Amino acid sequence: HHFREELLYLFTFRHRSLCSSRECLCSTRESGTSMLEKRWKDTADTVVIGGGCVGVSLVYHLAKAGVKDVVLLEKSELTAGSTWHAAGLTTYYHPGINMKKIHYYSIKLYEKLEKETGQAVGFHQPGSIRIASTPVRVDELKYQMTRTHWHPTPQFLIEPEKIQELFPLLNINKVLAGLYNPGDGHIDPYSLTMALAAGARMYGAEIYNPAPVTGLTPTSNGKWDVQTPQGTLRANRIVNAAGFWAREVGKLIGLEHPTIPVHHQYVVTATVPEVKALKTELPVIRDLEGSYYLRQERDGLLFGPYEKEHKMVLQDSWFRDGVPPGFGKELFESDLDRIMEHVECAMEMVPVLKNADIINIVSGPITYSPDLLPMVGPHQDVRNYWTAIGFGYGIIHAGGVGKFLSDWIVNEEPPYDLIECDPNRYSKWTNEAYVCAKARESYGFNNVVGYPKEERFAGRPTHRVSGIYHLLKPRASMGFHTGWEQPHWFYKPGDDVGYKPSFRRTNWFEPVGRECRLVMEKVGVIDLTPFGKFMVQGKDSVKLLDRLFANVVPKRGTTNISHMLTLTGKVYAEVTVTQLAEGGFLLITGSGSELHDLRWIEKEAIEGNYDVEVTNVTEDVGVLGVAGPRSRVVLQKLTDQDMSDSSFKFLHCKSIQVAGVPLRAIRISYTGELGWELYMGSKHTATVYQALMKAGQEDGIDDFGTYAMSSLRLEKGFRGWGAEMNCDTNPLEAGLDYFIKLNKPADFIGKKALQQIKAQGLKRKLAYLTMQTDEVDPEGNETIWFNNKVVGNTTSGAYSYNTQQSLAFGYLPIELCTLGQQVEVELLGKKYTATVTQEPLVLTEPTRTRLQKKAGGKTP
Repeated sequence: HHFREELLYLFTFRHRSLCSSRECLCSTRESGTSMLEKRWKDTADTVVIGGGCVGVSLVYHLAKAGVKDVVLLEKSELTAGSTWHAAGLTTYYHPGINMKKIHYYSIKLYEKLEKETGQAVGFHQPGSIRIASTPVRVDELKYQMTRTHWHPTPQFLIEPEKIQELFPLLNINKVLAGLYNPGDGHIDPYSLTMALAAGARMYGAEIYNPAPVTGLTPTSNGKWDVQTPQGTLRANRIVNAAGFWAREVGKLIGLEHPTIPVHHQYVVTATVPEVKALKTELPVIRDLEGSYYLRQERDGLLFGPYEKEHKMVLQDSWFRDGVPPGFGKELFESDLDRIMEHVECAMEMVPVLKNADIINIVSGPITYSPDLLPMVGPHQDVRNYWTAIGFGYGIIHAGGVGKFLSDWIVNEEPPYDLIECDPNRYSKWTNEAYVCAKARESYGFNNVVGYPKEERFAGRPTHRVSGIYHLLKPRASMGFHTGWEQPHWFYKPGDDVGYKPSFRRTNWFEPVGRECRLVMEKVGVIDLTPFGKFMVQGKDSVKLLDRLFANVVPKRGTTNISHMLTLTGKVYAEVTVTQLAEGGFLLITGSGSELHDLRWIEKEAIEGNYDVEVTNVTEDVGVLGVAGPRSRVVLQKLTDQDMSDSSFKFLHCKSIQVAGVPLRAIRISYTGELGWELYMGSKHTATVYQALMKAGQEDGIDDFGTYAMSSLRLEKGFRGWGAEMNCDTNPLEAGLDYFIKLNKPADFIGKKALQQIKAQGLKRKLAYLTMQTDEVDPEGNETIWFNNKVVGNTTSGAYSYNTQQSLAFGYLPIELCTLGQQVEVELLGKKYTATVTQEPLVLTEPTRTRLQKKAGGKTP
């Protein structure tokens, strides 16, 4: 093929500049302020390090929001690094629920930026189509449509004939469907950055280059001294937006950010006659099976593949040794062999590509995090140090992330929940081997099918395994939670084993039902070691917790569920709080929010000048959950402590010995059944586990995993943080009134806002929904319809094995929350009737015990 011959010819060259049909970008220089031309300030509110599209967007938004003394420092010139050679794709689409907001804001900003700043941005919006050419891909598109209707994002599922109409040069022989986003397109990254820079200066920000940062020194009051060859600048906060130099900036303060550059290639063609003859610009296509994107570039085409993980190239030497001095607007040598299978796919899908002449093959560095999501927000263990790094898709993220971070800095809380991008989801367990393995996987998986309950296995396990991992791994399907391995479900002889994802019920469905029955009828053990665990102690510990939590501080030897709120009354975190000794507390949170919550606690402790010590003991303490009607019997065999209801009450904590191991037992279980959580030194976990399994043999004891626990908690009406409650919701609409003590004397964070919300009345409420479905169950974030109008969204869902129906929580307008009200929940393109139902479907064990006592019955 002519196209292939052109590639072979160009393959031998190392490209030092990108001369695309837009313009020769490397020959253009921004009119920045050289530090040699103008003396800079001695102080600043915020210093942003890095002049790529993301960093410039942030200073633009901060300045526009009225923040004074905003400074950007760029080591060479704006757009150097990854921005200048980016393909510039923009799309409304993202599988993440709130990441859609980032994309949506970016596109709306780019549409009006030229008018606002007077700087052309080269924005084209011909739309885009994601191509499905297999039945499972069609399911994937339906799944994504279900999760999009309740967003303002324009998105449509279209037939092959419509695809052909929109992209007449496409061979649709294998095409089954497409996901069409009108308004998608591409933008000139250089012009976009220059427009944002012009806007930033217009609103009062200052941009200095060349201004390399050579040192960062924290001061005693939480500020930073930022050193450069031209002098030192003192800042209230610093934001690392340094692209693939982010690791170098982090190392200045002892941080090892888990980012790594990867080689990404794309090809630019000369004029293609068939393209030139078109009257309208072609939409961008993304061939999901071929794993490439293709768009029009003037009268030619631009084609970019994502190679499989065994073929892609990491610039891992930069991870270890740093970026070579002077590297800025250079490119890597291109490699034809890596992309040939994608070229073949593209030529079959777009036949005119076969005869196209090639202008350039571009192979440049883009930065990946292990999971391909950026790291956005304040860092846990360093005061007033923020990051905006790890952007594999920086152009479409730049506008939205700049606005998101600006709002967070100005208002002192995130504008909406984006925990999937929290930089604190990583910590010291993300070593080089893990980062490299995950970056390879993430790049190679760019266009794999996005199933619910997805698991990816590269780089696992890390050192974060519980003391019983080796006992559980051979017979469990493991999940990954912030570095930890935790069983999702367990195998039995005859089960269809292994990871077999699906959009419908799959091989774990029956085994999970078996585990639910185990907990309801006998006794089960679950590994809960991944919980985040903190000790808080000191003279002011009670005062601190009274300020942090909307619930009262539990008395010594007792436990409660408490919520940390933001200033505007949103739910920042849900924590189990136990007072172990006078002024000594154990705080438990979910594995996914360990450092997210710890940062919030530490920040308040420092800024409020509380005399406390906060210690993260997550990796030092193992946790086992024991639940089910026979749990008391099994534990009593192993301890001298009286485990009866009268002696060991619900939500009480005691120091006991189990099988000779000293531990703390809390009578609580997320399953809603009789149960205890056992906290012990991690080295003792296996001893306690094996003792439990031996003692419980005659009681039918066995393992259960997180899938069963999720089904059981939904049957009991238990909310989940990150689903029913987060920084998008307040606790009153989430139905958490019982845990919110507005009348307690302490002025807890968010109290005034919550009082105002209560006085104004709620507009929506969390509803409990039941439905009958066809081999598919709600997962959360599906669209809820009423009278053919979108009225809300689910937050989580599962199959109820005890009541033989599907369950979901979902937010609805207050007028639709009446018991018996019927709505429709969309699952894989089909609408199922759902009924607002009294919760819970299954009473919790403490409630059953209380009712039994009231009726005159006896309990163990």
